[in-house]
Amino acid sequence: MRNIGPKSAAWLRQVGLRTPEDLAAAGPVEAFMRVKRAGFKPSLNLLYSLEGALCDCHWQEVPDERRTQLVEQAEAAIALLPPPRNRPAAAPVTTTMMQEDDPMPSPRLFDETDD
Repeated sequence: MRNIGPKSAAWLRQVGLRTPEDLAAAGPVEAFMRVKRAGFKPSLNLLYSLEGALCDCHWQEVPDERRTQLVEQAEAAIALLPPPRNRPAAAPVTTTMMQEDDPMPSPRLFDETDD
């Protein structure tokens, strides 16, 4: 389809939109939201591209009034999403300082043995 590049096509396939008919049934905002809910980070260009694909025009030719409608609908749908979990990727790092009361000897690659 027009305006749908390889990355966008892969996102759409992964959210179950595999044909032009699937995209038409979902509509541009629902398709955009499916991609967003799947954890991808689509920009508004995807939203405009989906509309352009359905209208068979270049995404830059989507009228400003229609773009505004699409953005308002997408923002309303995004507002209904659960808030992000904001969990850190890993636990905080702590540093433990060892006291040097009884330092261990430094290891050697080839320790001599008392044979």
